[in-house]
Amino acid sequence: MPEITLPDGSKRAFDHPVTVAEVAADIGPGLAKATLAGKVDGKLVDASTSIDHDAELAIVTDRDEDALELIRHDAAHVMAQAVQELYPGTQVTIGPAIEDGFYYDFSREEPFTPDDLKKIEDRMREIVGRNLPIQREVWDREEAKKVFAEMGENYKVELIDAIPEDEQVSIYRQGEWFDVCRGPHLPSTGKLPKAFKLMKLAGAYWRGDSNNEMLQRIYGTAWRNKKELKAYLHRLEEAEKRDHRKIGKALDLFHTQEEAPGMVFWHDKGWQIYLTVQEYVRQKLRENGYQEVHTPEIIDRSLWEKSGHWEKFGDMIFTTHSENRDYAIKPMNCPAHVQIYNHGLHSYRDLPLRLAEFGSCHRNEPSGTLHGIMRVRNFVQDDAHIFCTEDQILSEVSDFIDLLFELYKDFGFEEVLIKLSTRPEKRVGADALWDKAEKSLEDALNHKNLEWELQPGEGAFYGPKIEFSLKDCLGRVWQLGTIQLDFSMPERLGAHYIAEDNSKQVPVMLHRAILGSLERFIGILIEHYAGALPLWLAPEQVVVMNITDKQAGYVEEVAQKLKKQGFRVQIDLRNEKIGFKIREHTLQRIPYLLVVGDREMENGAVAVRKRGGEDLGAIPIDEFISSLHDEVNNRV
Repeated sequence: MPEITLPDGSKRAFDHPVTVAEVAADIGPGLAKATLAGKVDGKLVDASTSIDHDAELAIVTDRDEDALELIRHDAAHVMAQAVQELYPGTQVTIGPAIEDGFYYDFSREEPFTPDDLKKIEDRMREIVGRNLPIQREVWDREEAKKVFAEMGENYKVELIDAIPEDEQVSIYRQGEWFDVCRGPHLPSTGKLPKAFKLMKLAGAYWRGDSNNEMLQRIYGTAWRNKKELKAYLHRLEEAEKRDHRKIGKALDLFHTQEEAPGMVFWHDKGWQIYLTVQEYVRQKLRENGYQEVHTPEIIDRSLWEKSGHWEKFGDMIFTTHSENRDYAIKPMNCPAHVQIYNHGLHSYRDLPLRLAEFGSCHRNEPSGTLHGIMRVRNFVQDDAHIFCTEDQILSEVSDFIDLLFELYKDFGFEEVLIKLSTRPEKRVGADALWDKAEKSLEDALNHKNLEWELQPGEGAFYGPKIEFSLKDCLGRVWQLGTIQLDFSMPERLGAHYIAEDNSKQVPVMLHRAILGSLERFIGILIEHYAGALPLWLAPEQVVVMNITDKQAGYVEEVAQKLKKQGFRVQIDLRNEKIGFKIREHTLQRIPYLLVVGDREMENGAVAVRKRGGEDLGAIPIDEFISSLHDEVNNRV
């Protein structure tokens, strides 16, 4: 009979199969009351799940992160029940837990309105108050299809048909309402905290296929308690204020328009940010032994077929045709970099060879996914490919990680999350090569003593990868950097080098990027800093203002002195009150506002204000310039 091992290492033996809830009750009444579910040998299960073998068990309560997935999944079910009670005849389709919340897709002739959301949310709270037991049942497949067909739930019949033959058809029932679901779920609706809120309405095609019916999707959020919900809603408010599209318009940085969907029109100030970011990365690449190259944007289809990209990403590739030849507008840079590598004979002494490119790429992203400059169809990557020997993998990956952390820190990001993504189901290359590649990346991470998480099956089709994500000031996680180890593409495209023993060998190819898309990274910077970029990144660093026309010549003199030192300076000689000028330039997030009156002009000084309102008083101009240089050089 089962022996249960708990997280603290203690064991409990039972002479009969035992449920998760019974184990919790055996430990104590307090834990029994708090139990939401269990993790049996690492798998999340219902509290009613029976254990008939020796197993490791962790009891899940609302203090555990795993509780969030349960809470959000249950909130989706409770929402679906509320909808069908309020609006009979509505069909429910799919309703999963997602990051920060949940959704459910409904088929209903009449559209939902924002007023309906309030009614549905109120009914959800009522259902929670009923404390309905949530029970799992296993039904005969054909009987389940018959029941749902008689109810008019055609989508559920289709979902049942899609369940593999060797898998049970499980039904979760709460009161009189039930749904097809794999689970797990909470023990009762009363266990669902009332820390949920319905957020918005959207359209969604059934199965994500535009040929299918358009369904109505209701999004919601759910948390373990009202404090977490309040904090989340506050983050959303802050994110709304920081939306890069709004700030981009207010600061005149860029715009997008329908005539070029997913393409960015950079204005002067936005382009200045872009160039500053690009030149900074370029300088760091030079310091770290990279050669900068530039490759064509249109390349014959045959190269993409050889590399494997055509088969994998064909729908995402923009194409063109000329003189009976098909061309691809490049979606990535790697095959082109192999062509540069192949243009000449290489010895092991030439390796590692690091080729970098700010490569302009195009991908046919669905129009519904486009989002400002964060998700676009034309973007530039800080892309590079390192050709090296197997013996050089560890040092190259380690050096890349050091460079990545240095860049992120200079941009103001200290917290970096790391994940190792291993072989996907659809891939190229032999398993032996994948074994070697995955171990190489794991060894590199462990060599750096870094904490990392495993992502099985999430690697690129040609090799495993390490993904680097950073957290912004709102705690949002952005996946940016990556290094991917590729044993396959160099061989497919005929790359080789002459080894020390004069044999012909295929180099290892490391695909790597730190910022990813420059467009997306600049969008992240804008939102992280709410447009108030650090001095070294700000498109306009200083504005010099006069109080009366008498100081106009001195304003010009100060501005010229600053410009000669390489600073980006604006002059404001308008016949406006100085308070008005200060307010206007503060709204433009210019880091330093210099005011000059008669006293400053006489003393060769400037009165300095920071955009946050801090008044630094009168400072000699040369002293101020020196402080600016320090701030820029230190990436403050």
